[in-house]
Amino acid sequence: MTSLSPALAWKKYLTLCKPNVVLEMLFTAIVGMLLAVPGMPPLDTLAYSITGIALASASAAAINQFIDRKADAEMRRTENRPLPKGELNAAQVIAFAAILGIASMVLLVVKVNVLTAVLTFLSLFGYAFIYTVYLKRMTPQNIVIGGAFGATPPLLGWAAMTNEVHPYALLLMLIIFVWTPPHFWALAIARREEYAKVNIPMLPVTHGTEFTRLQILLYTVLLLIVTVLPYITGMTGLIYLASALLLGLVFIYFAVLMMRRKDNKTAMRTFAYSIIYLTVLFAALLLDHYLMIRP
Repeated sequence: MTSLSPALAWKKYLTLCKPNVVLEMLFTAIVGMLLAVPGMPPLDTLAYSITGIALASASAAAINQFIDRKADAEMRRTENRPLPKGELNAAQVIAFAAILGIASMVLLVVKVNVLTAVLTFLSLFGYAFIYTVYLKRMTPQNIVIGGAFGATPPLLGWAAMTNEVHPYALLLMLIIFVWTPPHFWALAIARREEYAKVNIPMLPVTHGTEFTRLQILLYTVLLLIVTVLPYITGMTGLIYLASALLLGLVFIYFAVLMMRRKDNKTAMRTFAYSIIYLTVLFAALLLDHYLMIRP
């Protein structure tokens, strides 16, 4: 491994954290925090919670890259990560992940609450070990089952503010859980040859792209139904309902487009839209929460 300047080394460690993924997860956690209380939560608790969840998410991302380092080296999408390129070694990555994980748990236990720390640890362990080590290489339903671990941020945020597992928080978690398969399978279709090369049984590899496209369409329809539940249960009002319906119909449109067009470009457009979809949907939850327009 070549010696890196402090500034460059910092950037490589940041890359280990998968900052784009962590930021998206953190956004949904913050939405959970803000929805959990009628006004603004205490700023100190909010800051400690955000930091603790962010550190745990970054730790899980680093562990994921350590475990997947050999496969990452053979995939074009991941070959430039710090471990495959030899810019960091395994010992450095493990030490970095351990420091982040321990700091996260200490911060959450001392400054937030034990429930949030326990739930965050279960999420970290589930994604970094159960999903990455076993599920990812065991079954083409890896994304469906493993998606439960990635869907926890709103639950963690809610628990951080209230010290309870609220049904509404579970509903937010359900939305992300159902969103994950069509989001990731769209990417997997475009990258199916790379997954096949490293023997990772993603659905397009084991069951073909036609079957996967059908599953994406079915999941987007299910997602539209699930996203209406917050309105039906009285959690949200008309702003959220209108947003969920519009966003969901556009997602279904992209899924139908994937059924008609078999190219990777359409799959990647669908993948890109799925990220926009989740971000705008959770932003609509916040807007609805503070404006409170009810029928």
